[in-house]
Amino acid sequence: MTTKLILRTGVKAFSNGYVYSRFCTGELSFCRTLPYKQFTRPLATKDDVEKNIQKYKEGKFGTLPDPDKLDHFRKSNDDKKQATSLQASTEDLPPLGTHALPHPIWTERELHSVEITHKPPEGFVDKAAYYTVQIMRTVFDVISGFKWGQTNEQKWLKRIIFLETVAGVPGMVAAMTRHLHSLRRMQRDYGWIHTLLEEAENERMHLMTALQLRQPGFMFRTGVIVAQGTFVTLFSFSYLISPRFCHRFVGYLEEEAVKTYTKCLKDIEDGNMQHWKTHPSPEFATRYWKLAPDATMKDVILAIRADEAHHRLVNHTLASMKETDYNPYKPGQ
Repeated sequence: MTTKLILRTGVKAFSNGYVYSRFCTGELSFCRTLPYKQFTRPLATKDDVEKNIQKYKEGKFGTLPDPDKLDHFRKSNDDKKQATSLQASTEDLPPLGTHALPHPIWTERELHSVEITHKPPEGFVDKAAYYTVQIMRTVFDVISGFKWGQTNEQKWLKRIIFLETVAGVPGMVAAMTRHLHSLRRMQRDYGWIHTLLEEAENERMHLMTALQLRQPGFMFRTGVIVAQGTFVTLFSFSYLISPRFCHRFVGYLEEEAVKTYTKCLKDIEDGNMQHWKTHPSPEFATRYWKLAPDATMKDVILAIRADEAHHRLVNHTLASMKETDYNPYKPGQ
């Protein structure tokens, strides 16, 4: 047997068509020789090469192999089952709001009895909270252009979406802060956390409702990110320093929210938004507030305004209490 080729890797090809290799495990004392013919594939002949060149020249190369029939593309049954399960779970997601926390369901009388009210500030903390809200509202009205020109659906939806992305922050920050205080101090919370979380989620549901009618663009979303980052930071530090200031701030903020939605209802009644009298309520909003099957966007705005009036009362109440007083509001109330 004569050697025709000696490979630099230590593999040798012999005239009998077999290929042998000398493998070592790191110690020269343990070496063995293995046949490798079964792992080699024959080279293409001259005729095969010429046929492939001819097919290429004729453009007959449009048929690609099926990846599922190639070993390195094949998926195991487990992978296929997992992909199928993931697709099915995505398609079978429960409706929006399915896992919502308990919240008030308003009667027809309660919806139409909401009034614009104001709690006069008492002392430095209250005045600081009140004038902070007034400055923020004035600046936002000017920057957003809401005060200029006539209102329309686009202006209203932009305003509602942006304000609700901010309004959902205080409840979550306050709940998180009190939760961490309870853990760190190893003391009870006196029932505040659930009310604050319900408020945060309720504001988020207002946002989800408005998003059923309009999807903001890139610049709007960028503005939301900047505003949220700034507001979360400032409100978090403020709540650590003075929870009373923060709850009073939210109370005055909700006073402005009631004014805003009352103005929206006036536009619906006799302004540029009269088409919302007949515009169907989004399915999600009808479920969340348990509205009538034939509810309209006017009914949705009435429910949102009632929510804001409730947050106004709750936060003014919490601001007048000590941190160790028991929360008078039960879950969903």
